[in-house]
Amino acid sequence: MTPLAIALALFAQDAPAAAPATEAAPPATASEDRWPTGAPREDYQFVAWCYGALRGYLDMHDEVIPEVTRIEKQFRKPGTKLEDDMKVYADMQKDGRAKLKLFQSALTAAEKASVRPINTVGAEAVKQGRSVWNAGPEVTKARKAQEWMSWALPAKCETTASALEQRSLLAAATLRGAEPEVPAADPAPAEPPAPPAETPPGV
Repeated sequence: MTPLAIALALFAQDAPAAAPATEAAPPATASEDRWPTGAPREDYQFVAWCYGALRGYLDMHDEVIPEVTRIEKQFRKPGTKLEDDMKVYADMQKDGRAKLKLFQSALTAAEKASVRPINTVGAEAVKQGRSVWNAGPEVTKARKAQEWMSWALPAKCETTASALEQRSLLAAATLRGAEPEVPAADPAPAEPPAPPAETPPGV
């Protein structure tokens, strides 16, 4: 198995088995319960890992889409349109960018709520997640495109990111003390100027 296939198998293990060729395959989903093999277990690092894996997937679009188009053209099912299938990939890009924003928001909230700097740890986890797309020169364009076409983001990424952000926002409020604001007092009225001193008579 190629290095890319080995890496992507970590994700594919959570996806349902492919449907028979005579049936329409359901959208790829991942188990909520199973943790992707090799991913960090701590929530902040895991969300950063998800960000890296998804970022790598999105960034590969322009590289693999010509081969994806060729594959889709060559293996058309009767009664289906190429345009419809290609639109699915475009929709996945749009959805992926939205998920990146979710992950980024969760990571930022966690960093603000932490009493110590953790962004360097997060950056390393992002790098680790992105590395699942690393492939050697022996991986053919067709193989890389097929792996890209079948990849699905682990569902646990979204649920973990949402929980991390909510927990971090509460923690940040606690760190700030969450004391009620005291309304500012009205400024004291200016004192009238003192009257000029009287000039003694005869001066």
